Amino acid sequence: MKTKRASRRAALQLGLAGLAGGSFWDLLSLQRQAEAAEVGGEAGGERRGDGGPPLRRQAKSCILIWMDGGPSHFETFDPKPEAPVEIRGEFQSIATKIPGVHFSEHMSRLAAMADKFAVIRSVCHNQGNHGAGNHYMMTGMPPRIPVGCGAFVSFHPSLGSVVSHEYQAPFGLPSYFSMPSMSRSGGPNFLGAKYAPFVVGNDPNSQHFRVRDVELASGVARPQFDERLELRKLVDTLPRFEEAAAADPVMANDEYYQQGYDLITTPAAQQAFDIHSEPEALREAYGRNAFGQRALLARRLVEAGVPFVTLYDGGWDHHTDIFGALRNRLPSWDQTVAALLQDLEDRGLLETTLVIALGEFGRTPAISTLPGESKPGRDHWANAMSILFAGGGTPGGQVVGATDRQGYAAIDRVLSPENYVSTIYRKLGIDPNRIYYTPAGRPTHLVSDSTPIQELL
Repeated sequence: MKTKRASRRAALQLGLAGLAGGSFWDLLSLQRQAEAAEVGGEAGGERRGDGGPPLRRQAKSCILIWMDGGPSHFETFDPKPEAPVEIRGEFQSIATKIPGVHFSEHMSRLAAMADKFAVIRSVCHNQGNHGAGNHYMMTGMPPRIPVGCGAFVSFHPSLGSVVSHEYQAPFGLPSYFSMPSMSRSGGPNFLGAKYAPFVVGNDPNSQHFRVRDVELASGVARPQFDERLELRKLVDTLPRFEEAAAADPVMANDEYYQQGYDLITTPAAQQAFDIHSEPEALREAYGRNAFGQRALLARRLVEAGVPFVTLYDGGWDHHTDIFGALRNRLPSWDQTVAALLQDLEDRGLLETTLVIALGEFGRTPAISTLPGESKPGRDHWANAMSILFAGGGTPGGQVVGATDRQGYAAIDRVLSPENYVSTIYRKLGIDPNRIYYTPAGRPTHLVSDSTPIQELL
């Protein structure tokens, strides 16, 4: 019996991993094994936590722009022009389309279309380092133990993984993408590697851009590919031992092969990645840089029916040279996000697509210069932050909550990460009261406080 099981494993791992050039299968297999090793088994079940009727699904998709490092609320959506210079910084504030509301001067395009989205200025928490803050804002669940700044932590499924668990994308496409990498807490935890993001690491701004694992490997013709698939099906007739299923990752790989096959052979899936077919004028509008073209690719993915896309946008941890860095970065970031919102609206997609931009926290009111540095910056600050929230039926032209006159803390309509995450789930038609079960049978609330932000519903 053991010999037969080993033979099937050997055939699958050594002889047939080349079905799609090897890498797609390897990726899913390794993710599955790592997750199984961490939690000790398959993904848990779930049930509704409140027994109520199904929620109304306002949004079909979500594009989460993750500004990793913690963007400054002062230099983006919550300037403090009346504060002392050592707090307000070097940038001026500008009027937006909303009377009485101002953004920082480098947010000019978004300021001109502020009626199309909301800004939350009063979400705050008590996790002032990257690892813990990332986890809290990515999952709605505070870390259970102290977490260091550099830690990659996963105590709870991320937003993207939960959405992937609830909704399947069409045409064999993965339901959860992250570009160009996964956030440190953007994984599935006990839900299992099936709900981890499909990472598109290549730069869509390159003329040679292609998405790994969604086309036949070099030197493999379609007839040869189909022969390998048939051979794999033959191997699948070898005996399976159900008692070993939980311990043997190979037993769970059939769906991964099918997903890889669908990606490679379905024209609609291929079309979703064809960013080169976009008009050059539109590509320029998004910005001919990696972030701009990833935002355009995200629009193509949600247009194809993908329910969750994370744009991982790193480098917002400005302990030093914050004004020089943002003077260069913010204009192009502003251009890209404004173009994404406008493009979605022009295509009739903004009403069904959430677009959210945030990081793990804001930045300190006091500007400081680190030892050995000559240019000032701002440090981590979890007492205040700003979040852009658009689409999916969100009433635009509003600011939710407020910080004090010097940006130290949220003082009006004070909100938690749980409120913010519950709002996303509700808009996507997912009950934030839902209870999931871990492989060990432990009940876990999706969000401990399921109260949404009513102004955004």
